[in-house]
Amino acid sequence: MKRIIVLLLVLASGVGTYFVLREDGLLEQVTEERVEQALLDNRVPASLASCMAPKMTDRLSISQLRKLELLAPEEGEGSLPTSPAEALARLRRVDDDEAVRVLVGTGTTCGLSSLRDTIGAELGL
Repeated sequence: MKRIIVLLLVLASGVGTYFVLREDGLLEQVTEERVEQALLDNRVPASLASCMAPKMTDRLSISQLRKLELLAPEEGEGSLPTSPAEALARLRRVDDDEAVRVLVGTGTTCGLSSLRDTIGAELGL
């Protein structure tokens, strides 16, 4: 009986901690930081990674973010795809159309925004 009570207390504590972290936004911050670090680890420029991470964590579940880890190189593959066919093969490994759409859309949006800012700075706008 004591074990059941202890188990219920631990479970209640875990659920309570989850909701407190979620309410304070701490859970999302940790996830954003991990997503940003994963992007940086995969050679995404820092400005692009910092733009993409919050958008991706807002739009994707944790399980979808984990699926994107399948983009990492497998044995025999380089750190970056060397051909369009290899890039498409990596995207197919994810097996989640929404996650891929969010990744590509976010990368495009942030990339265009970065390009616009760079051009604007060069033109003095």
